[in-house]
Amino acid sequence: MVRRLILFDIDGTLVDTMGAGLVSLRNGFFEAFPECRGREFPPLDLGGATDSGVARFLFDHFEVEHSTETRERFFRAYADDLSSRFLKSDEIKGHVLPGVTSLLEGLSRNERYEIALLTGNTMRGAFIKLERYGIDYHFKTGGFGDDHADRNRLGSVALARMAEVHGEVFAPENTLVVGDTVKDIDCARAFGAKVLAVSTGGVSREVLEGATPDAFLTDLSNSEESLARIEMLF
Repeated sequence: MVRRLILFDIDGTLVDTMGAGLVSLRNGFFEAFPECRGREFPPLDLGGATDSGVARFLFDHFEVEHSTETRERFFRAYADDLSSRFLKSDEIKGHVLPGVTSLLEGLSRNERYEIALLTGNTMRGAFIKLERYGIDYHFKTGGFGDDHADRNRLGSVALARMAEVHGEVFAPENTLVVGDTVKDIDCARAFGAKVLAVSTGGVSREVLEGATPDAFLTDLSNSEESLARIEMLF
């Protein structure tokens, strides 16, 4: 039996944090670089972005030195703020998107499939979000936004990590990306994977279908339909 790998985006695909991630990016930046406080924080387009790309943009905007140390300082402060907002707060912000929990459970029970993450979030940020919503246990690894600023490079990272963590090699043609932006579609194409697009993150069906995904669903609310569509792609 040839096993298949399903790589999930997080924000807008699995969960909606109701903007909490953006707030923590802002808070984390000013915590890491207090000398920048008092200056206006620029608008960010986070749809399909990577946190490394966001860091580069903010460092340029605020004239912060680009270095491993400054990047790690920012990511640490961001994740600490996110953790406070999610894991240490009694108030649950946002929610798991409809059908996601059932779909993940169905895929996890099916020995034909392995699931992992392909997200612009840092690894720590990704698991903070998923833990808060109770779906982190489905995932062990993937490709993350602190691996590379270019999202199109993350697919190959995810495949390499799957081989390292699971001891199992997945070919790109046996891999499916599930995401809610055109950047998710482009990322899948960049490493030869199939892609299922969903319009749960605010990008219209017309825009997503214009990027020619292999399949499209309005949402994942019907887990049986979602699983059937996934099976058809292989």
